[in-house]
This record gives sequence, C-alpha cells and structure tokens, in this order.
Amino acid sequence: MTASASLNPALVNWTGHEGLPRFDAVKDEDFAPAFDAALAAHEAEIDAIAHNPEPPTFENTVVALEIAGDELSRVSALFWNKAGAHTNDVIQALEREIAPKMSRHYSKIGMNPALFSRIDTLWEKREGLGLDLEATRVLERHWKGFVKSGAKLDKPEQERLAAINEKLAGLGAKFGQNVLADEKNWALFLTSEDELAGLPEFLKDAMAAAARERGEDGKYAVTLSRSIIEPFLTFSDNRELREQAFRAWTARGENGGETDNRGIIAETLALRAEKARLLGYENFAALKLDDTMAKTPDAVNGLLMQVWEKAAVRAREEEVDLAKLIAAEGRNHEVMPWDWRHYAEKLRAEKFSFSESELKPYLQLEKIIDACFDVANRLFGVTATEKKGVPTYHPDVRVFEIRDAAGKLVALFLGDYFARSSKRSGAWMSAFQSQHGLKLKNGDVGEIPIVYNVCNFAKPADGKPALLSIDDARTLFHEFGHALHGILSNVTYPSVSGTGVSRDFVELPSQLYEHWLTVPDILRTYAVHYRTGEPMPQDLLDKVLAARTFNSGFATVEFTSSALVDMAYHTAEAIAEPMALEAATLEKIGMPKSIVMRHRSPHFLHVFSGDGYSAGYYSYMWSEVLDADAFAAFEETGNPFDSQTAKKLKDNIYSVGGAVDPEDAYKAFRGKLPNPDAMLAKKGLAAVAPPSPAT
Repeated sequence: MTASASLNPALVNWTGHEGLPRFDAVKDEDFAPAFDAALAAHEAEIDAIAHNPEPPTFENTVVALEIAGDELSRVSALFWNKAGAHTNDVIQALEREIAPKMSRHYSKIGMNPALFSRIDTLWEKREGLGLDLEATRVLERHWKGFVKSGAKLDKPEQERLAAINEKLAGLGAKFGQNVLADEKNWALFLTSEDELAGLPEFLKDAMAAAARERGEDGKYAVTLSRSIIEPFLTFSDNRELREQAFRAWTARGENGGETDNRGIIAETLALRAEKARLLGYENFAALKLDDTMAKTPDAVNGLLMQVWEKAAVRAREEEVDLAKLIAAEGRNHEVMPWDWRHYAEKLRAEKFSFSESELKPYLQLEKIIDACFDVANRLFGVTATEKKGVPTYHPDVRVFEIRDAAGKLVALFLGDYFARSSKRSGAWMSAFQSQHGLKLKNGDVGEIPIVYNVCNFAKPADGKPALLSIDDARTLFHEFGHALHGILSNVTYPSVSGTGVSRDFVELPSQLYEHWLTVPDILRTYAVHYRTGEPMPQDLLDKVLAARTFNSGFATVEFTSSALVDMAYHTAEAIAEPMALEAATLEKIGMPKSIVMRHRSPHFLHVFSGDGYSAGYYSYMWSEVLDADAFAAFEETGNPFDSQTAKKLKDNIYSVGGAVDPEDAYKAFRGKLPNPDAMLAKKGLAAVAPPSPAT
C-alpha cells in the first residue's frame, strides 16, 4: 500500500502535461492527511533499509535511500511551493505544524543507529567498493549528513539535538510568516498630485494595480514589494513620503506585537550555537562552512573585509556627489537612506544622460524572457516553447517545455513573475522534481527536472506590457541561471542533482548568467521599445553599458554589511541582544549612516527563515569571484557565445551538480581557481584604494 491509497492521488501521481502535477486537482485540505501518510510510508521504507538482513551494499543502502520517500518528496514539493508563492491562512497554519514535524522525522532518520551502521560500514570500505567519482561523492554526502545529524552522539545528546532542530524549524517558519504579514498589512495610499510628484507612468500603473488588489480602486498604493518600494524611493519628489515608506520597509519584523521577529532571532542564534557545540564545532559558522569552498569563517571575513574597505571608500565618494546635488537644490539636509536612491538616479541622469524611466520602456518582461531563452539556446542548444492552457498553482504562472538540440524533451520550466499579497518577497528558483537516472520502484528509469522561478515584478494594468528596471532584468536572468543548473543536470543520483552543491558554489551558475543580459548583441536584439518596436538607440545602449558600475559603492556596502553581520551572529561566543550586536558590528566596520543593510536582521529571510543561507550570505560574493573570472573565459575568446568555452561550462559546471567537488569542477572548466581581482574590476572597485593612515 502506498501513501496515496486513501488520499487524493493528484498529490503523488502527477498525470498533468508531460508529468506535471495536476495543480487544479489539489485542495489545501488535502495536505495534512497526505503528510501523515507520506511520512509513515517513508518511515517504513527507512526501517526496511536499516534492518535489511543482507550485508550493506551501495545498492541496498545508499541507492535505496536515494529513491526512498518519493511520495513525501512530491507532497512536500507541492506544499512548500504553495507556502512560498501562493499562501493563505490554511497553508500557514499547516506550515507551523509541518515544519517541526518534518524536522522530527529527519532527526529520527539521521540518528537511526542501524541505518548509520550500514552507511558507516560502507564509508570505511569505500576504497574497495569500486565506486565511480559520483557514487563516492554521494556516499560521502550521506555519511557526513548522518554525522552532522548526530549519528555519533550519545542518546541524551541526540535527543537534545533533535529537540533543537524541531524548535528551529518552527521558529524559521514563524519568522518568514511574520515578514510576509508585515509586508501584506502595510500600504500607503496616495491620491493627490503632490503625493505622486515625480512618479513615472509605469510606477503609477503598478501602484494603481496594487491599490485595486487591496480594494482601493482609484488610489495608488506604495507597498513593501521591492518592485514598488524601490522605484518609489527612486522617483518620488516627496521626501516626507519617501521617509515614511522607507521606515516601514526597514522595520519589517520589528514592529512589536505578534509579528515582531527580534525574540525569534535571539532564540534561533542561541539554539544554533548550542547545536554547533553538541556536534563538536567552535561555533555555528564553523559547522556550516565545514563542507564549502570557503572552509573557515576567517576565509569568509577576509574576502568580505577586502571588498568592504574598497566599497566603503567608493560609497563615501558617492555620498559627497549626492550631497552636492542636494545643496544645488537649495536644501540643507544630510544624505539619509531614504534620499540615496532618489539622488543617485538624478546623478546617473546627469552623468550618463539617461534615467531609469527612459530605459524602462525598452525592457519588456516578454522580451527579457525571450532573451533568457535565446542565450540558453546559443550557449547550450536548448529551446523553450510555451504551452498555454496548462493548469498551474496560480493563473499568472506560465509553463514552458525545454527541448535539446535533437528536439527531445529534457525539462519543464514554470515562470511565476508577478508580485501578489499571497507570495513572499524576493525571487527564487526551486524544483518540483529533480533530474536523475536511477530506476524507480514503478520501473521507470530516471526523471526529467520540473523547475520553477518565482519573481515579484510589478503587475501592469490590463492591456499594458510589464516593464522592468535593469535590476529586475538582472534578477530574471539570475533566477533562470539557477533554473538552467537544474534543467541541464545530467547525473545519476538525485541528492547531487542540479543545485545540490555547496552553498558558496550554488550562486555561480546564476550570477554568471547575468553577464549575458548586457552583452551588446542581446540588448540590441531584445531591448526594444514597447510602443514602436524600435531597438534601444545606440547612444542609450552605450550609456547603459558605461553606467554598469555606477553606484557600486552603495550596492556593495548594502550587501557586504549584511554578510558581515550574518558572520558576526554565527561566530560570536554569546549574544545577549542581537540588535545590539548588529549595531556594534556596523559601527565597528564604519557603516555610513546614509546606507542601511540590504537585509536588516528582523527581515533577513536568507538567514532566519530556515538556515539555508545562515553563515552563508557571503556566498553570493564568493560566487561573484568565480562568475567574474568565468565570464572572462568567454571575453578572452572575443566571443561571448564561444562554442568550445560554452561546452566546457556546460560539461563541468551546469550539468554535473554536486557529483564533482566544486574546486575540481571549476578547475576543469577554467584551469585554475580565481582571485578577487576580476570581481573587483566588474564592480568598478579595482582601482579604489583604502585611505592611508593619518601621520
């Protein structure tokens, strides 16, 4: 009997278009009983593997683990997609219940002595098992995973670790829900011309649509979605309203009452530190970095501070330029955080003779999607074809078939591009199903990836095109780079498929893909005016390319401060008050008061809504060192689509997932490991020198 025997079969038997889930056949109420049944089925499978009377082999233990829990994986994939991209009260209540339940389930597996004994036996005998490189990596991952799950601890310590993990899972779920609630519950409704002064039409259209969604037809809503709040801070001439909106944006998770996250942060950090000590690590950062390219907190902080020093110098120079603009307007206020984007946009218009509002009509969502697909075709030989009328989890979601050069279906891709109040902020890639080549219990061999991207672009009014900022366009390329990591995966084992790589390597395929957005040939082809269809004028294109490093001090300070605070939290011996540590860290590094962290702690979802990027936010910059050097490989050929370099990129980075050690994978592509120079040059920081000490 399977988990689906007495339950809604649509949750586990995916009979939609080319194997998609039948989203239209699933109700919210189906999930709770499905989780109970799928968890029980997985537990039975684990018990059978652990107590197999046959001696342990790679096949009857590791491969069996790799294909176990298929029904739980399918129910989970559907549920967590809904929790992030289209949630509601029913789903959120269940999320608070399911997160700790799943933690208990996996703690029990990780601490199963009979199961670990089999894995440990195989690990000790690994050199005599005749395993290839990928299989050896898979065995190593399972063994290390069990050790980090407490398999070697005594029973009392195991029980404490399981309790910690369960509590952390619940805290992470609550943290994310609190941020979403603060975003959903705040809006600033505008009506008068004074309040709308300076706002371009595309932004007013988006704000009108947001107001209609909130039942305020005829008004304009400033919301805390980045696709609205950032352009509002950029273009609004009303400084008082900019400050009001900015303070609401940076106060998410810090408003007192039910949705305040400060207590959750303190409890989370204390539990993480205790978990690290139980497992024999000095601190949580050491635990998280143990299986990464960076290896140690010192290596991470070394890179971050090297970049910080240059970025802080550049940001101070940029602030001086902004202050001159403010003074030229006859104002006498300092540059404050709610001023920076506004005056930086004016400075960009002055320096480069173009503004974001001039650029935006040339960046249509549809054309940028086409550009993403064209780059993938030219680099990797895959094509994307949209399939209309396929049921999805929301009417805005679109389905694409991905085929290789021979026309074979190799993946399905779903694009969910528009902001809505039921979706958490940010942008991400995930998968309903990962590629692999194992034989399943139903006799099928292997599965194709079913990958999706979620973004939060402002939805246009009916009949109008969705227009993106240059940052939005980069986000779309970034997330599709992640998607390609899943789409192009060509491995045998699910656990190392696609994005199943170390945290500080996973951003390489996505950040590298961003480079092709600003390849002149791509912009000339796809940056066309939404009314006339005319390509972006050459002089505007030249200005866009010339301005790529404009405001880089600000952007790098925003990011690096967040990464340094993340590391400070997870290397500190004891933290009495997290907000005090945040403030002390920023003071120590000399954070300008005109800039705030890109993610202040109470809404730092990467770090506190689960531990995916905890002690790992630095990984974007670590990968940026790699991606700048990787794109230089194409630049050195004189052709951004050089076929030989693209083949090496596909074969050694995009298709191997975690089947190869990341250092070895990168060296196989590039022949060497990079230093930060190319990344600093890309940011325009290579020539920036820290000030000499006073004499």
